Amino acid sequence: MPKLHVHFLPAHVPAEDLAGSVVIVIDLLRASSTICQALASGATCVMPFLEIDDARRAAEQFDRAAIVLGGERHGRIIDGFDLGNSPLEYSPVAVAGRPLLFTTTNGTRALHHARLARRTLVGCALNRQAIADAVAAEPWVDILCAGTDGAITGEDILAAGAIADALVGPANAAGWELNAEAQSALDQWRSLLALAAATGRTPSDQFAVAMEQTPGGSNLLAIGHGIDLPACAELDILPIVPELNHATGEIRPA
Repeated sequence: MPKLHVHFLPAHVPAEDLAGSVVIVIDLLRASSTICQALASGATCVMPFLEIDDARRAAEQFDRAAIVLGGERHGRIIDGFDLGNSPLEYSPVAVAGRPLLFTTTNGTRALHHARLARRTLVGCALNRQAIADAVAAEPWVDILCAGTDGAITGEDILAAGAIADALVGPANAAGWELNAEAQSALDQWRSLLALAAATGRTPSDQFAVAMEQTPGGSNLLAIGHGIDLPACAELDILPIVPELNHATGEIRPA
C-alpha cells in the first residue's frame, strides 16, 4: 500500500524521517509558485539559498548580467536583487536563458529540510496535476508545507489537499495510506470544492477567496500584493515538475 503523508510544518517531521521518500515541498505564497513559473518561463535552473548573503556570494561567481537574483524578506524584494517573489514578475523576458539565484523566508528553508529525501519536488496549485502524475507510481510520498514564519498557514494545507485529491482520486483505488494531516488537508480541500460549487465559483476563484483569511494571504494583502492570491490559486496551468538536485543545488524540470 503506497503511503501519502502530509506535514503542516517542517518542524513536524525530522529531516531524517524523510530519507528515502519522495518529498513535495509547498510554499504556495509564494516560493513554490514562483519557482514553477520561473522554470516555465525559461530560466535554465533555480538555485535556492537559505540566506541573502549566500545568494550574493554565489552571484559573484557569475557575470552579473548572466543571472537573475530573486527573492524576498518579509514579503518584499531584497535590496539589490532583480526580482521579488511574485510569480507574475517571472516572465520569459525577465528570466529566460539565465539561472535564477533565489532566497525566501520560508520556501528555501523547507527545501533544505528535505535534503535527505530520495527526490525533492516543488509543488503548488499551478502544477498540481503534473506533480500528482509524477508521483502516482511512487511507494512513499511526503508533502512538506513550508508554513509562514514558523506557523502553520492554511494556503499550504489547501494546496497539499489539492495535490492529494489529484493523486488519490475520489475512490482512492490505489489504496493510498494517509496520515492524519494528509486526511485533514484532503478534507479541507474537498470542503473548498463543495463551497465553490455552492457559490458558483470555480475552484481557483474559491481558493483565492479562502487565501484572504490565511496568515500567508493576509500578509500579502497587508503589503499590497493581493494580486498574487489569484495568480497562485490557478490550478493545473503549468505542466512542469521542478526537481531539486541536492548534489548540484539546482532545481530543474524533471
